[in-house]
Amino acid sequence: MGALPFLRTFVRPSAALVRSTVLELLILTVHVLLYPTGLAQERRPPPPPAVAGPRGDQEGDGEDRPPVLLLHGFIDNRSVFVLLRRSLLRHGWQHVLTLNFSLLTCDVRAAAELLARHVEEVCDRTGSPQVDVVGHSLGGLIARYYVQRMGGDARVRMLVTLGTPHAGTHLAGIVPGHPLARQMRPDSEIVAELGEPAPQCGTQFVSFWSDLDLIMIPVETARIDHPDLISRSVRVSGVGHLALPVHTEVAVGIRQALTMAETTGGRAGAASVA
Repeated sequence: MGALPFLRTFVRPSAALVRSTVLELLILTVHVLLYPTGLAQERRPPPPPAVAGPRGDQEGDGEDRPPVLLLHGFIDNRSVFVLLRRSLLRHGWQHVLTLNFSLLTCDVRAAAELLARHVEEVCDRTGSPQVDVVGHSLGGLIARYYVQRMGGDARVRMLVTLGTPHAGTHLAGIVPGHPLARQMRPDSEIVAELGEPAPQCGTQFVSFWSDLDLIMIPVETARIDHPDLISRSVRVSGVGHLALPVHTEVAVGIRQALTMAETTGGRAGAASVA
C-alpha cells in the first residue's frame, strides 16, 4: 500500500515532478562523469593555514567549528559532495572531509564500525573533541546507527541527513538480493533497532526530506520520528533524491543547521526550504 502514492505520480505527473525528473537526469549524467574521480579515498592533507582578512560570505569563525564529515549513499562515492564541500569551505569551515564506503559493503553495522574508526582518526588529527556529519541517503542511516546504537553521540555533535530512509523505503523491496537494500526496507532489523529507546543520545539531528523524492516511499520516511532524539525536519519542495546534495538552497540550509547547532537548545520542530 505504501507504494501506491508513488505509482499515482506517474499516472498524472505534475509540472513540478516533470521539472524535478529532468533535473535528476541531468544531475545523474554529470555524476556519472564525476564518479571515477571519487573512487579512491581522499588524501589526508595537513590542516589549511588560516587566511587573514575577509573571505566572502562567511558565517562566524571557522576555527570554532567542528570538522564536517560527508558520507555518501548506496553504490556511490565522495564525488557526490563536490559542490557541498566547496560551499562549506567557501563559507569558513576549515575541515570538510569525506569517507568512501567500499562497494563490497553489505552491512550497515560493519559500515558504522568503519565510520567509528574514521571519526576517531579525524578527532585525533584535528584536535577537535567532536565532529558534525552530513549523510546522503544510506550514508545518513549508517551515521545514525553509529550515533544511536554504538555510542557515537559522544563524538558527533550534529547529524544532518539528506533523503535518508529512517523508517525504511518500500523501493528497497524491488532491489533483488543485496543485503544493504534489505536493511533499508521498513521491516528490517536495522530499522527496528533505530526505533528502540535512546534516552541518553545527545546528538542533534536535522533531516532534510523532499516531497518529490521518488526513492523514499513514502517521502515522509526521510524524516526522523523518534521521541528520544533531539531532531528537526526540513521539507524541501520540488527537488529529487539526487539533487539534495547539490541543491543551492539545501546547501544554505545545511550551513544554517551546522551554524545554529549550539544555539537551538535542542528544540525539535519542522521547517522548509526551496
